[in-house]
Amino acid sequence: MTQPFMFEKPLGMRDTLPAYYQTKRSVADRLESEIGSWGYLPIETPALEYYDTVGRASAILDQQLFKLLDQQGHTLVLRPDMTAPIARVAASSLKEQSFPIRLSYHTNVFRAQQREGGRPAEFEQMGVELVGDSTASADGEVIALMAAALKEAGLEDFQVAVGHIGYVNALLFDVLGDEEPVDNLRRFLYEKNHVGFGQHVKSLGLPKEEENRLLGLLQLRGGAEKLDEADALVHNGEAGRALENLRQIREVLECYGVEQHVTFDFNLVLHMSYYTGVVFEGYGSRLGFPLAGGGRYDELLGKFERPGRATGFGIRLDLLVEALGLTGEKPAQTCILFSREQRSEAVEEARRQRGLGKRVVLQDKAGVENVEQLQSSFSEWIDLNKAAKEDEGR
Repeated sequence: MTQPFMFEKPLGMRDTLPAYYQTKRSVADRLESEIGSWGYLPIETPALEYYDTVGRASAILDQQLFKLLDQQGHTLVLRPDMTAPIARVAASSLKEQSFPIRLSYHTNVFRAQQREGGRPAEFEQMGVELVGDSTASADGEVIALMAAALKEAGLEDFQVAVGHIGYVNALLFDVLGDEEPVDNLRRFLYEKNHVGFGQHVKSLGLPKEEENRLLGLLQLRGGAEKLDEADALVHNGEAGRALENLRQIREVLECYGVEQHVTFDFNLVLHMSYYTGVVFEGYGSRLGFPLAGGGRYDELLGKFERPGRATGFGIRLDLLVEALGLTGEKPAQTCILFSREQRSEAVEEARRQRGLGKRVVLQDKAGVENVEQLQSSFSEWIDLNKAAKEDEGR
């Protein structure tokens, strides 16, 4: 009798079949090669972390965490991102290493889904963290590296939207003054609900000039000219510092030659409180949502008792494969079919073919149900039994 859920998977979980796995692996190899060439060293951390440390410090919403108890009664979480675990490592295992530290990762992360909507609860992420460098050069480096990695993977038609949470906060507080109304508007931006943002602004009953300043924020999306337009909307120290920071980052990006992929978006809010400076997202032309993102987070390391400023990015590998328009294709393989008495010959032939760089499957004919069907799944087919008979007939 078939058991309930025998063929089902938990919500948001997916199988990766061989053809798609090979495609994804090929893309990942190219990303790792590019990231490594910039001097970032790979790191691995446990899939399970303590909720009270990494879980609470993570940028991921609490309801998206997979939680469980260990035998001692401690609450654990499945790793929801890599930034908080790397901050933990920088403050513990690497505490004797001086800043800056450049680290990379390629791992699975886990985020619980409340309902089935096509979103995975487990996915591969690749990225970097540049820990302990507060300069615009560091911000520009990670943005340029993200662009270079996407190019190396084969993505040519992409854009990186760059914003600054410091500017957003400066404008909202300058007009509204209090945390609660600021938080309400910031949430509309975080949810990318620009229509709701505009409607809410109009409902506040602000003087027309102040209302227009807030609505003007929605127009600050485009080229470098938006930096000057942003300057006209708010005049205070925090906004000025944010804009100067963005101008410096733009100079860095020009040095790397990636400015053609960059637009400025002052509506960009990636988290309600986690990021402290520049934020950015990467988009491919085939997708209507970001496949990569990151930013500056200068307060996280302090939660692990090693204060330090940091910046980084993460790339969703599944979304990058989708943006590239790749479909899973099995690599070319050769199958050598043999009978028992031909085993030694088959092993020797397989060794020779593998020495030429081919993928070779050795298959005993006695273990095959349907030879014709099996043959169709290989790009090259060598039937030693058939070859032997042909030799006898000559």
